[in-house]
Amino acid sequence: MPQMSPISWLSLFILFLLIFILFNMMNYFIYLPSTIKSKNLDTLNTTSMNWKW
Repeated sequence: MPQMSPISWLSLFILFLLIFILFNMMNYFIYLPSTIKSKNLDTLNTTSMNWKW
C-alpha cells in the first residue's frame, strides 16, 4: 500500500475542517430557543430581598 503524500493529508484535513465548521455553524444557527410567552408578565412575583445585615 503506497504512502499518502503530504498534500493529500493537507487536503483531507482542510476538507474535514470545512465540513466540521459548516456542521457546527448549521447546528448553532438553526437552533431556535423557545421563548416563554406568558400573558401574566405583570403578575410575576417581584418581591425584592432586603438583606438584614
